[in-house]
Amino acid sequence: MMLSAKWNRVVVIVTTLLILAVVNWAIWDKERHLAEGGVVYLALAPVDPRSLMQGDYMALNFELSNAIQRALRQHHEESTPKAKNGDVIVRLDEQRIAHFQRLADGSPLGDEERRLNYRLRNGQVRFATNAFFFQEGHAERYESAGYGQFRVNADDELLLVSLHDVELNRLGEMVR
Repeated sequence: MMLSAKWNRVVVIVTTLLILAVVNWAIWDKERHLAEGGVVYLALAPVDPRSLMQGDYMALNFELSNAIQRALRQHHEESTPKAKNGDVIVRLDEQRIAHFQRLADGSPLGDEERRLNYRLRNGQVRFATNAFFFQEGHAERYESAGYGQFRVNADDELLLVSLHDVELNRLGEMVR
């Protein structure tokens, strides 16, 4: 009986340590992604105005998502397999704004080109997220959003950092 109680205690301690290790590794990985990832801007595309601002978040859609959708539809007309998650090739201009070039096809990247991962969820192309969360009552700070700033890591994964206006000024910061 005493051995069982000690064994249960050991299992609880080991499980807790394992959970803490996994959570801390995930935090460290995201922090590294933010610190080391390259900056890429994706232009926002219009969304349903009724869902643009809902409480403390803004629904996001990107022009690049729409370009990928068009390319996928064209590709489906030529072949029957259903598309899944994939990669897109973009060209980065001098301001690091991403412009659709093609769906990844294995060909080498050209100058100023970058590969980005995308996911298909419910028939929609998604990058890191489809929403930007902000403090309640601060929606007006983000109404002029024109771009999302992302950090892209060595695995071509995107992480949304901030929203910017059409002149790439960061939105949401308090002016002092």
